[in-house]
Amino acid sequence: MRAMGKTRRVMALGLCGAAVAAALAAPAAQAGQAGHQGRDPEWALTGTGTDARFRGLAAVGRDAAWVAGSGGTVLRTTDGGRHWRDVSPAGASGLEFRDIEAFDRNRAVALAIGEGEASRVLRTEDGGVSWTESFRNADTRAFYDCLTFFDSRHGLAMSDPVDGRFRILSTSDGGRSWRVLPDAGMPAAQPGEAGFAASGQCLVSAGAKDVWLATGGAETARVLHSGDRGLTWTQAAAPIPAGDPARGVFGLAFRDRTHGIAVGGDYRADQASPDAASVTRNGGRSWRGAATPPPAYRSAAAWLPHGRASAIAVGPTGTDVTRDGGHTWRTVDTGSYDTVDCAPDGGCWASGGKGRVARLR
Repeated sequence: MRAMGKTRRVMALGLCGAAVAAALAAPAAQAGQAGHQGRDPEWALTGTGTDARFRGLAAVGRDAAWVAGSGGTVLRTTDGGRHWRDVSPAGASGLEFRDIEAFDRNRAVALAIGEGEASRVLRTEDGGVSWTESFRNADTRAFYDCLTFFDSRHGLAMSDPVDGRFRILSTSDGGRSWRVLPDAGMPAAQPGEAGFAASGQCLVSAGAKDVWLATGGAETARVLHSGDRGLTWTQAAAPIPAGDPARGVFGLAFRDRTHGIAVGGDYRADQASPDAASVTRNGGRSWRGAATPPPAYRSAAAWLPHGRASAIAVGPTGTDVTRDGGHTWRTVDTGSYDTVDCAPDGGCWASGGKGRVARLR
């Protein structure tokens, strides 16, 4: 998130409060049954050997995952978290990684955030043995927050507004090269509006062309949607606390092109966030607040692979689960994490401050 005065700068470069994660994986036969109260699986902490804060996370599977965070740190595991290999890019100690997208165990693209040249994209094809810088932001007005990929070739990255509109980068070669898309199809930004580089979920995609962008910091929290890989966008208000630089939509998760969850609120520990989650059933054209939302701010969410109506949301005061597609939530864990991600094979991971990374049992 671009620095918007002192408060926004603190939020972008040192967002307080680690996110907390827990999950429920409903058996396939019971998936989608609202109110099912099966045994709650637990997160198993893994030893990373670092105190870096990991807001970037990419779940490849039950055994493999990547995390990226402070101090230019990138770690990779291929044995379920029993061992983590430090694959940080050479000379990256001054970078702040906030997002990472992995195609498999060997190929990944990481985003470093910050004003001007601090915003960079790096890519590896050999499991992090070597990295190539494929983009360095030369515009001092831009501040890149998140990136997403539709497939192994096509992806986008987003910056806070430049000249009154969010800026979108596009790649069609797996992140090897990037170009700024024209902004004629992007709605005008509200005063003070920006994205939150808190969990790598302010820009998410589903399917071959659909992508959603989460905003905050303005009078109204919004979710923008594009059905053509970022060329044209529509916008919809999200019923999540807004009207302050510390409030808005922090994370998005889409199960498919239609069903989505938005989480957020006010990240400050002393401020209430009574409506921290909302849902859409029409691809983001409209959003409805959860009937029983999480009790406080949440920074990230993920759909559980084996249940079409089950998802988890994480935040500094706990982790919540929904069994009915995001309409009702209940708190199930109090561990501290910043973000969460699940792979198609059912492998779910969470990461956060002080080097904490966990795998769902």
